[in-house]
Formats: sequence, C-alpha cells, structure tokens
Amino acid sequence: MVEEFHSLDAERVEEVKEVKEVKEMEEMEGIKKKREETEKLVEAEKTAEALEAEELGDALVIANRLRPILLRLNRFLRNEAHDMGVTNIQASLLGNIARSEPLGLGELATLEHISAPTMVKHVDKLEAAGLVERIRNSEGDRRRVELRVTEAGKAFMLDLRARRTAWLASRLEMLEPKERAAIAAAIEPLQQIARRGE
Repeated sequence: MVEEFHSLDAERVEEVKEVKEVKEMEEMEGIKKKREETEKLVEAEKTAEALEAEELGDALVIANRLRPILLRLNRFLRNEAHDMGVTNIQASLLGNIARSEPLGLGELATLEHISAPTMVKHVDKLEAAGLVERIRNSEGDRRRVELRVTEAGKAFMLDLRARRTAWLASRLEMLEPKERAAIAAAIEPLQQIARRGE
C-alpha cells in the first residue's frame, strides 16, 4: 500500500515536471516569436526609412505628398472667409483689387480667369456689402469704371488675415518645436515655387 502511494506520488511529480517543462517550452517559443516579430518590425522600419530617404529627392513623390496637404489647408483657411459672409472668390477679388487698385473690371476678370458677366455679379455683391466701390475715371477715358477697396473693405481684409493667421498659429502650437522649425525652414522654398508659378 505504501509502495503504491509512493509510486503514485512519484508519477504526480513527473507529471508536474512535464507540465512545467511544457510551459517553459511554450514561454520560450513565445519569447522567440516576439523577438522575431520585433526584428521584422525593426527591419521593416529601416527599409521604410531607406525608401523615404530615396524618395525625398524625387520631385514627383514630394509633389504627390505635398499636394493634398496644401489643398486641405487651403480649404480650412477658405472657411474663415465663409464664416465672415464672403465666398472664397470674393475674398480673392478683394485682395487683387487692394493690391492693384485702381483696377478695371476687365483687368480683374483677366487676373482671376473668370468671365466678365460672372465678375460683375461678384463685384455687385462686394459693392452691396460696402467692401468695394466703383469710381468713374476722371482722366482719360471717362467710360472706364475703376474699382477701389473701401475703408470697410480694408478693415474686413485685416480681420480675415488675422483670423486665418490665428487658425494656423493654433495648429502650429500643437506641434513639437522641431516640427515647427522644419515647417519654418520650408517657407522660403515654397515661396520660390509660388513666385515661379505667377
């Protein structure tokens, strides 16, 4: 009876050992698997970094990444004008008149690449809002009607510029200093692109 008890006890010890060994093996396999997965991730990151470094010199790749970002930012900034009761086209017209006044309707239509009838409709709305005024040329061709930005129009433009700047500044504040520095470094090259496109 005692021998049978010892025999059963020895069997249980062996079973416990076997279970422990299986668990240890499973743990070792799990650790090995995790290590392999980590190594694969590190390798993938290195490959991605190498590809990115290669692609950074490719103008087409940069343009493809930059284009949707600029379009999205432009859309957000345009919304500031809409919130003030003016369409994006009307805000653009106001800016062009301010930069080039006195400006005729035909010249403005050419600058904006839109038809004269469409231009008249937009200018009518700006005039009704008190942002621009039509002035008949006192010198030369008296038939020529020139456009000027009113004092209210100038105040509107300052307010719009301030709102757009505040919106952009609030987003830049969310970035790390190094990220803001990277954007600041890109301003001059982007200005060069903008100037060449004029």
